Amino acid sequence: MFEFFSTIFNILIYEPILNFLILLYNILGNFGLAVIALTVIIKLFLNPLNKKSIESQKLMAEMQPKIKEIQKKYKDDKEQQGRELLKLYQDTKFNPFAGIFVVFLQLPILWALFRIFKSSIELDKLGDILYPFISVPSTINYNFLGVNLAEASIGIALITAVAQYFQAKTMQVPKKQEGKEKDQMEQISEIMQKQMMLVIPVFTFFILFKLPAALGLYWFLITVLNVFQQRKIYNK
Repeated sequence: MFEFFSTIFNILIYEPILNFLILLYNILGNFGLAVIALTVIIKLFLNPLNKKSIESQKLMAEMQPKIKEIQKKYKDDKEQQGRELLKLYQDTKFNPFAGIFVVFLQLPILWALFRIFKSSIELDKLGDILYPFISVPSTINYNFLGVNLAEASIGIALITAVAQYFQAKTMQVPKKQEGKEKDQMEQISEIMQKQMMLVIPVFTFFILFKLPAALGLYWFLITVLNVFQQRKIYNK
């Protein structure tokens, strides 16, 4: 069973990504530019799903006052509370699972990129993986803007962590001030949000600072593109 899923993963995700990367490298002649172009292609591929995920996050944040109102009104009747919440979701066309598929789709892509970037690409083995119309490059130069993308880079790990912070900050929908004190749950929620804004970047840094910089470059670019997309959607 494992071999079956491994074969499917290689055919549908790993090999196409590797082929695209080598094709882009042959065209652009620069490994860093090839990674950037590949990132844009993957982003365009995931864009419809990612857009739904961001819109779902925005809607969920905007619905919080109504959700809290229902929870407070029917705090002693959990069954009615559930029905009212379901009705609210149906009326607003909110799908709480809209962003899950994007996450699950990104994980195998990240794993494929990790397998590609975890060490220098073995050119002598590419002939068995590349499609007939893609030629094996004679050599691959991993230097990009003074960084060896085949090795770990603390600098790229750091700027990616900073980008993750701004992405988490962008995801927060400004709350309307209603001139009333926040209840305990609201205070706890805000504290958790602030903690997550720091935990996620730190977690990102500790993942990337020992991994090849090419993976960090991909992660950084995807994060920046997501920030611009979030700002566009949240500002509507």
